Amino acid sequence: MYTINPQMPKLRAKAVNMVLSGKSVSSVARYFGYSKGAVSKWVKKSPSGGVNYIPTESSRPHHHPKELSEETVDKIIEYKKKYNRCSEVIHQHLKNDGIDISLNSVKRKLDYAGLIKKRSPWKKIYKAIDRPEALKPGDLVMVDTIHLMVSKRKRIYVYTLIDVYSRWCYALATEKISAGKSVQFLKKAQALADFKFNCIQSDNGSEFSQYFSKRIKILHRHSRVRKPNDNSYVERFNRTLQEECLRIVPTNVKIFNRTLPVYLNYYNSERLHMGINFQTPNQLINCFQAIG
Repeated sequence: MYTINPQMPKLRAKAVNMVLSGKSVSSVARYFGYSKGAVSKWVKKSPSGGVNYIPTESSRPHHHPKELSEETVDKIIEYKKKYNRCSEVIHQHLKNDGIDISLNSVKRKLDYAGLIKKRSPWKKIYKAIDRPEALKPGDLVMVDTIHLMVSKRKRIYVYTLIDVYSRWCYALATEKISAGKSVQFLKKAQALADFKFNCIQSDNGSEFSQYFSKRIKILHRHSRVRKPNDNSYVERFNRTLQEECLRIVPTNVKIFNRTLPVYLNYYNSERLHMGINFQTPNQLINCFQAIG
């Protein structure tokens, strides 16, 4: 009999000790109000010297009549380790092998085996606000990070920023990234820019978390999940930066940050951009300020 009574383990032990002391199973069963069969089972599970505690065992069955065979479970885990793909792909491989199994069963077995990467309960998904139109410098500024592998164990991170209207850019290398460092990067970029940032857009990376949103005191928009075009401007700048400036990655961040300003000055002042009618970002900013 299954019970959640916390005193039941001690009661069983007391009943067993009474039987071991010479009393009959029937009299003990009548005394405690349980069947003789229950008392007999308690006695069989106990050592001959007596006990002080007989724990309550779970009533959960060990097997299910429709449970998956060990061969099928092994096949699920084998495909997961071989292809390292999502549950849907593993499910299709099993169907191709003629194994009739539901997708939920595949997910459940992979979960039991610890082979599913779960989303952190602490990470908040932000609902993206409407994307503002870039009608003047600062209306929409995109930020991102580039991860560069210097060695098997060492990385260098590059914060990047681009103003969508003017294509004005800024970048800074660092050894570590965090929400705090993202705030510092944005402050440095704002100090160098000749216009005010009105809206910042980033992806959902941890370096652009809620802490970042609160500290910058600027409207912060997160790009939509699985919508890569939302960050197309900054992603294109990241590619250009890597192709034209970061072909050889310095192992020292200080050397890196001495090289970046030279390239950024060229990018903002000399490099002609087809997207803004073959002007430079600084020309477009100066033109807008002259008109305004």
